[in-house]
Amino acid sequence: MPRFALTIIRHGETRLNKEKIIQGQGVDAPLSETGFRQAAAAGQFLSNVQFTHAFSSDLTRTKQTIHGILEKSRFCKDMAVKYDSRLRERMYGVAEGKPLSELRAMAKAAGEECPMFTPPGGETVEQVKMRGKDFFDFICQLILGKAGQRESILPGAPGSGLESSLAEVFPVGKHGSLGANPKGGTLGLAASILVVSHGAYMRSLFGYFLSDLRCSLPGARDKFELSSITPNTGISVFIIDCEEARQPSIQCVCMNLQEHLNGVTEKQH
Repeated sequence: MPRFALTIIRHGETRLNKEKIIQGQGVDAPLSETGFRQAAAAGQFLSNVQFTHAFSSDLTRTKQTIHGILEKSRFCKDMAVKYDSRLRERMYGVAEGKPLSELRAMAKAAGEECPMFTPPGGETVEQVKMRGKDFFDFICQLILGKAGQRESILPGAPGSGLESSLAEVFPVGKHGSLGANPKGGTLGLAASILVVSHGAYMRSLFGYFLSDLRCSLPGARDKFELSSITPNTGISVFIIDCEEARQPSIQCVCMNLQEHLNGVTEKQH
């Protein structure tokens, strides 16, 4: 039963983020100066973490963020990034390019809560969730396939480097959090995957982890934190156990971490 780490990061700030303008998929804004600094700070924070795969949304703000992160890495500076449209932000239709206040007004006029409201031409929350599920299933199958190849070619436990590099930065194996495999033995990560995506998309994906996959949360974390929008370059880490023909088991190591931003920019709201 292969086990892998999944580190999911929201892109850095754009000028439109700061001005509270809806970007979605149709407004492809680049990072602001602050956004580039945030990406560099996240990269410095993660510089000793060894990743085996890197995925990003194919929109400019996520491409620039993952590039800024990887160029600070000791291990992954030259890693090829796979850009995947399934990681794009939720499509907001006619609301794209408009202030968030207008989207809220549209939702109120329709008698709906803003996060659940679908503007004309936009994606429903369910459609975004299914896009996230499709990507997550793809990742699980990728790791299952790699694990099968490894066992047939090179039997033995996966290298401990992935686990130890993660444990240097995150509470993996500390405080009794995720140090042991439920079936005994060490964490034994088969892969460590980096993903850079978007706020509303990540909220939907985390909701899927919590509601459908019954993700366990660390310490005093609650469901509210999983349902809030991740700050720019906020970092969340999950440990996933996957098995053929069975639902994956998922544990949250940390949620919306932003300590790398201390002293870099004003705290994001």
